[in-house]
Amino acid sequence: MNLIEFLPLLIILITTLTSIKGFNNNIFFDRLKFNVGAILGKDHQWDRLISSAFLHGDWLHLIFNMYALYSFSNFLVDQFGTWKYLSIYLLSIIGGGLLSLFMHRREYYYSAIGASGGVMGIIYASIALYPSSSIGIFPFPFLIPGWIFGVIYMLFSIYGMKNDAGNIGHDAHMGGAAVGLLMTVCYSPDAFINNGLYIGLMVLPLIILGFIVWKKK
Repeated sequence: MNLIEFLPLLIILITTLTSIKGFNNNIFFDRLKFNVGAILGKDHQWDRLISSAFLHGDWLHLIFNMYALYSFSNFLVDQFGTWKYLSIYLLSIIGGGLLSLFMHRREYYYSAIGASGGVMGIIYASIALYPSSSIGIFPFPFLIPGWIFGVIYMLFSIYGMKNDAGNIGHDAHMGGAAVGLLMTVCYSPDAFINNGLYIGLMVLPLIILGFIVWKKK
């Protein structure tokens, strides 16, 4: 197994180990989590935009995110190689964190954890390249086309943002997805030409997001 093939597994391994430590160490957890007050306050701990992606609230949260990351990573590492794949993942995490920071900028108590921004960046980037790819979701006994999964997930995130549903960082999902799409089109302009219809369908929820952000300003 070469580095390109091993990279997603390395990210999953590191995320799993840090998440497990966070399960059992509150000091470690509190220092790494996304927190508006810690980032915008006097200490300016901007590293939390990335470090929070290596923490999860429980095993179900961790397993779901890492399964989704693993399921959609192979397409990207084969197409882009190590550094472009890693740049999409990390910048999607940062993009999701920055959107969360903007949306909750007046709520210094707001905290969040999880790799969802980066995972959604990888999912949307993969779908932009291969919209016909499929993913299995337990307990459904059939595969769901990737582009349908992406649209449904984003519509769910929009609903969550408008209704503050489920204590989930839906805004990080949206920010990560937008960065993943944008970077994929930049890295592979042919994707927009060949899969423009599917990309357009996935962009629609992001346009709706823009109106939500504008109304909350």
